[in-house]
Amino acid sequence: MASKGRRYEGGAPKLNIKKVVAVIIAIAVIIMVVVGISKLAKGAGKTQEKTVANAYFTVYTNGKWGVINSKGEIVIEPEYEETIIIPDSTKEVFLCTYDVNYQNNTFKTKVINAKGEEVITGYDTVQALENYDASNNLWYENDVLLVSKDGKFGLVDFKGKELLPCEYEEIETLKGVENTILTKKDAKYGLVDNIGSIIAQNEYKAIKPISDRKEDGYIVTDTKNNVGVVSYDKTVAIEPKYEDIKTIYGDGKYVVKEDGKWQIVDKEGNAYLKGKFDEVISINGENVIIEKDNQYGVMNLKGETKIALKYQDMSYLFDENYIFQEDNQYGVMNLSGEVLLKPSYESLIYRQEAGFLEGTKEKQTNTDFIGNDFSVKLSGILSELNTENGYMKIRVDGEYKYYNFKFEEKTNTELLTANTLFLDKKNGKYGYVNKEGIVVVDYIYDDATEQNEFGYSSIKQNGLWGCIDSTGQVVIAPAYELENNLVIEFIHKWHRGEDLNLNYYTDE
Repeated sequence: MASKGRRYEGGAPKLNIKKVVAVIIAIAVIIMVVVGISKLAKGAGKTQEKTVANAYFTVYTNGKWGVINSKGEIVIEPEYEETIIIPDSTKEVFLCTYDVNYQNNTFKTKVINAKGEEVITGYDTVQALENYDASNNLWYENDVLLVSKDGKFGLVDFKGKELLPCEYEEIETLKGVENTILTKKDAKYGLVDNIGSIIAQNEYKAIKPISDRKEDGYIVTDTKNNVGVVSYDKTVAIEPKYEDIKTIYGDGKYVVKEDGKWQIVDKEGNAYLKGKFDEVISINGENVIIEKDNQYGVMNLKGETKIALKYQDMSYLFDENYIFQEDNQYGVMNLSGEVLLKPSYESLIYRQEAGFLEGTKEKQTNTDFIGNDFSVKLSGILSELNTENGYMKIRVDGEYKYYNFKFEEKTNTELLTANTLFLDKKNGKYGYVNKEGIVVVDYIYDDATEQNEFGYSSIKQNGLWGCIDSTGQVVIAPAYELENNLVIEFIHKWHRGEDLNLNYYTDE
């Protein structure tokens, strides 16, 4: 029996090519749309994890001290009673103190690496060299450690290489000056740098810095109480022959006291303005800000008055411009006596690293930000000054805004190029968007911070702080009050401790 079915006459059936192509195109479009929507759905609100450099921090929990890395992972278990010192957060050099006897003031120390291995041995104690700036902020000298043996002190680097033998009675930093270490031997003082190279031999009764810049040199007093200057390049800039020397330096010149009178001298022995002043405020090229009888002005090295001695206060600004105080208000004038900024400010500070002035007026919360042309660019409250990346964050009319140092307003996405998430605000609440502006973290927080260098952002809700990671995932839900913390910052579950000088993190 013949099978049933439609019979096509004329051989094989023919296809309508136009219709087939149209159908294929339509199907392809539908597939592309579906795939695109699928990808968009999957990618919306997502962002890549931030890549960060490894670093180490002291951590405190359950009454013990340990070490974490920049991912928040425990490197050294918290088991030490005393704070672990990390002199350089980029290096796995951890100074641990143990067996402390407070009655006898005795203790033991050791230096361990990230594996817990002791890396510097053969000494009674090993300690970091502390230093402090003018604001009393603590830092540690780089790649150098203080060691002791049999009651004498020496220096080693972070790998244990001896820089100075243990033959000194005392070794300490010259406060406020980097890379300068004061040594005492046979009851006399000398100076070395961070690699143990001698700047000044141990032959002085006293040594103090001229400023916080090592390049400005050091005031030395010999055993006969004569005072001179030693340079950082290990030369004697001023022979010890004066009664006193002020901590003022400028353009190769120093302020010295001889025969009971102050004068300015240079390295060649030339003297200027002897007896012309009570105090020198600064030396700027050929011009000097001086004070006499509680009045301030400017005189050149020839003794010619450039700005009359009649002002309450004065400081050098830049070029031929000076900040002056008159009638308890600060302004700016030049050497020609032209007033460039009227004295109308209670205080006037020059941010040299950023090239602008900050002026505050009585009974005003906002600060005027003044450019180098002495015009007011904007008013607000400075929240952050980032000289490394060249921007500032200013609170203007209740909102935080970003500006470069030309006072051009920028977005956080333009400036914070290493970030994966960016703080955003809508309807009074904070959230986060990614680089494309897509919302990653919804607007649900009462307060929040920009992402830190380790990829973590702090979030506040109902008076409590928590943390999200670089992808927007909640690491720890808001749980900490942190009202006494000057800086709110998290590394994973750990938040910054109250004592900023200790630079530690905790989960308490």
